[in-house]
Amino acid sequence: MRPALIVPLVVFLGLVSVFMLRLIALGEGETPNRLPSVLIDRPVPAFALPELPGRGRPLRSEDLKGQVSLVNIFGSWCVACLVEHPFLMRIKRLVPIHGIDWRDKAEQGAAWLRRQGDPYDRVGWDPDSRVAIDFGVTGAPETFIVDAAGMIRYKHIGPVTPKVWEETLWPLIERLRRP
Repeated sequence: MRPALIVPLVVFLGLVSVFMLRLIALGEGETPNRLPSVLIDRPVPAFALPELPGRGRPLRSEDLKGQVSLVNIFGSWCVACLVEHPFLMRIKRLVPIHGIDWRDKAEQGAAWLRRQGDPYDRVGWDPDSRVAIDFGVTGAPETFIVDAAGMIRYKHIGPVTPKVWEETLWPLIERLRRP
């Protein structure tokens, strides 16, 4: 075999090996949804977002004080948001959920919530990603736990699933609610 063919083959096999090792690690419990955030244990960035049409109440950083809540970044264009949405509808009675409709047209976000159901206490509209950038959002969906003082305590990347809720989010919410 010629050396010009061996080098690309070795590189290709090396990359396949790295990807396989990462998949094996994920299968053994490593979670890619736990990326560090510089905002953990810091106040929610100051913001004031307009409401979606027909929602009546905008979302401001001050609205996130007084009780433990979730802030969920979503968009009508987001397939993973559609996957997590039925579960958000199930947990909306357990914890206040505030939504940020990210990189969307207001009419599309409002129509999506009418079709899918609305789990949010308040929904702010962030078409230009100004607030999403302040939150360090990398994609949708992302969900933040905010404590009663308005401090960000946790960031979850990806859909909120029953497993994520039971193993991570709900225990932290319960702990933060204790006096």
